[in-house]
Amino acid sequence: MSSKRPVVLITGGSRGIGAAVGQLAAARGYDVAVNYKSDREAAERVVAACQALGATAAAFQGDMAVEDDVVRLFDGAEARLGRLSHVVNNAGVTGKSSRLDQVSAQTIRECLDINVLGALWVAREGARRLSQRHGGMGGSIVNISSIAARLGSAHEYVWYAASKGAIDALTVGLSQELAGDGVRVNAVSPGITRTNIHERSTGDGGRVERLRSKIPLDRIGEPEEVAEAILFLMSDAASYITGANLPVSGGR
Repeated sequence: MSSKRPVVLITGGSRGIGAAVGQLAAARGYDVAVNYKSDREAAERVVAACQALGATAAAFQGDMAVEDDVVRLFDGAEARLGRLSHVVNNAGVTGKSSRLDQVSAQTIRECLDINVLGALWVAREGARRLSQRHGGMGGSIVNISSIAARLGSAHEYVWYAASKGAIDALTVGLSQELAGDGVRVNAVSPGITRTNIHERSTGDGGRVERLRSKIPLDRIGEPEEVAEAILFLMSDAASYITGANLPVSGGR
């Protein structure tokens, strides 16, 4: 199926920032591929919201830590929605909060598998599909990093901060590789944002309010505010921006 609308694929698109990106993209004229790992019901709610805004949208299951699932996701999205023009590389986890000297090897491995290897699989497949060198029509990739890469996340999840440092390096390097192929690559680095990752992944449901005092703007960010930054970097208004990393962190 072909589409005259731009098509964005969002990994980890069933909740939080990913869900907000899908709905804002639908409202602004994109068709939307919503990836999810396990919660199909949540993904279908995002799809329904996108469709209500006039988009063609569909949900696609896949574990972004598994290379074959990444390829299957891109194949399925293009078969259903048409050639991709944008990729939001969003899927990720933190692992439960602790000091590094108390964390298990399994927690570190799970985080790096999705946040680093998974992000690399997605970025590689996005480059192959979007790049004019490979017959694509160009477009943009937006990687979701975190201000944790700069702050270090001591006493919480140093391994997660390290994984997001890898995303920052990926953004710079890939932006240079694809600059001549019609593809812009940028990143957004959210700060403390009101999503359920804090309860679901860190196991620290009180983290958001506890850290509020550290935010210069003295409030918690909303997923829609991060989505606005992502949509800006996807848009033609950002046509001369590549290799950038935009903090959306309330001043932290």
